[in-house]
Amino acid sequence: MQNLNGKVAVVTGASSGIGEATARLLVGEGVHVVLVARRFDRIAELATELGANATPIAADISDAGQVDGLFKQVGDRFEGIDLLFNNAGLGVFGNFVDSKPDDWRGMIETNLVGLLACTQAAIPLMRGRPGAMIASISSTGGRYGVSGWSVYCATKYAVVGFHETLRKELGADGIRVSVIEPGAVWTEFGHNVPQEALHQRRESLDALTPDDVAQALVYAFAQHPRVLVQEILVRPVKQVDP
Repeated sequence: MQNLNGKVAVVTGASSGIGEATARLLVGEGVHVVLVARRFDRIAELATELGANATPIAADISDAGQVDGLFKQVGDRFEGIDLLFNNAGLGVFGNFVDSKPDDWRGMIETNLVGLLACTQAAIPLMRGRPGAMIASISSTGGRYGVSGWSVYCATKYAVVGFHETLRKELGADGIRVSVIEPGAVWTEFGHNVPQEALHQRRESLDALTPDDVAQALVYAFAQHPRVLVQEILVRPVKQVDP
């Protein structure tokens, strides 16, 4: 297992949920975490709580210019990155026949194009750093379709395919590539889903907590630099049928 003390991580979607939980866990391991989200007030408050090993930088990853600015700041300050955690995501619930193109674009721009932009910007900063890793949140919805989440699932299928190929391209550089595929998680995700329906579904699925997913990420990152955990399927130990 690696000693993570002194490593540098960039965590997108760090203002709440899985991103926030992961940032807390990484800082506890001595990692300097760059907290990235659109809501600066949230990440600034979190950085104050976490202390000197947390740096908040506001950025919308669906904006290419803001992504470039983010990684320039990170490169100028830290000269490299050991972990990129592509966690930011957007989901809009509803049957496809009733969906809106603006919602499709929002999900594609955040879940896929923004992830691609962050990954491309991070790679030059990861070369030559033993144990460097790109890890991204996909979903069990990236392996099988879920009613009401057609476009979201499409983006997550794309994330899985991208990482399977990227892993082959970066192997010679020693950069590890992992995909984390959780089921239902108790977060703010799914903002347009009626709260009663969301609660009932998560209860029926015995939903994970953000800490469960954060633990999986840190476990993968802490492996020896020559050890890669490729796909991490995160499910509760106790399964409850829907």
